[in-house]
Amino acid sequence: MLRKIFFTLISLSFVAILVYKPAAISEPGASATDAAREDLTRIEYPSEDAISWTPRFIRPQDTLESMFGNDWQYVARFNRVDRRHVYPGMTIKVPRDIEQLKNYCPLPAEYEPAKRHAKYILVSLTEQWLGAYEYGKLKFSMPAATGMDGHNTPTGLFQVDARDETHASSLYKTEDQQEQYPMDNAIRFHIGPDNVSYWIHARDLPGKPASHGCIGVYDEGMQNRQYGIPANPVLLESEKLYAWAVGDLKQVYREDDNPGDEDDNTADSDNTTTDGDDSMGVEVVDTGEIHYNTGGPELVEGGPIVEVVGENPKFKSPGFFSFLTRK
Repeated sequence: MLRKIFFTLISLSFVAILVYKPAAISEPGASATDAAREDLTRIEYPSEDAISWTPRFIRPQDTLESMFGNDWQYVARFNRVDRRHVYPGMTIKVPRDIEQLKNYCPLPAEYEPAKRHAKYILVSLTEQWLGAYEYGKLKFSMPAATGMDGHNTPTGLFQVDARDETHASSLYKTEDQQEQYPMDNAIRFHIGPDNVSYWIHARDLPGKPASHGCIGVYDEGMQNRQYGIPANPVLLESEKLYAWAVGDLKQVYREDDNPGDEDDNTADSDNTTTDGDDSMGVEVVDTGEIHYNTGGPELVEGGPIVEVVGENPKFKSPGFFSFLTRK
């Protein structure tokens, strides 16, 4: 009789675990409906097949620095995650040999389509990674967070046509709802047929596709300004990419902060400004050569080619005994 009661309780507990969807933990914890279920080991990247790793559950006392010392950046990049998104209760991938990560890059060292271009940006949705090429040779690369399913980043060939070092979303706000979500070091590479703009810019990296269509890269400086953490910003890839991609481009003119940002996915009915027209509420300045508005993005000439390829990575659906069969 006791055995029957015991097994009944075990069965009920198991069913409760499967059915119950706990509320999301305090920010920046994962949503209860998140496909990763707070477990980054469920995300499959093809390049990781050559690297042996084990799952690591994050305890309340754990930080990337306390677990990996000076090698924490390599683990963060491997997981496509920033320090703010490594929190108690989640699981990350930890390679058995950290040395393997020091040269880890899922993109090719040479890329044939980029050989005719001084600057060429390749973005792999499948790998959640961005590479900067000069005449076909990889200059540097970085993790990225692209559009989540339902808000997918457009694929194809594009060209950078605008920049905005202090851009911000016109719809989405920060977690405290106090201000618009910052999109520092923004590089516009596409305007869709619905007049929605897509940018490469600074954002949080939670280890999976997370945006409304834009391509986000590391910027702990922005996170420190917005959230107060991390105290010592180290990962500043958006600044590096911005300087390399658009820092020396010729400015054509400034436009109002439209067409709609990716991170608002909303379009204005009219985005046209002519010389001397200040109907959109921004000051028009005469430089002596061209007219431009003092607010909004700067249109630029000769921007890098941006190629976006692949599709979002797959999420594994682990079975009950999956913890016994992980890599």
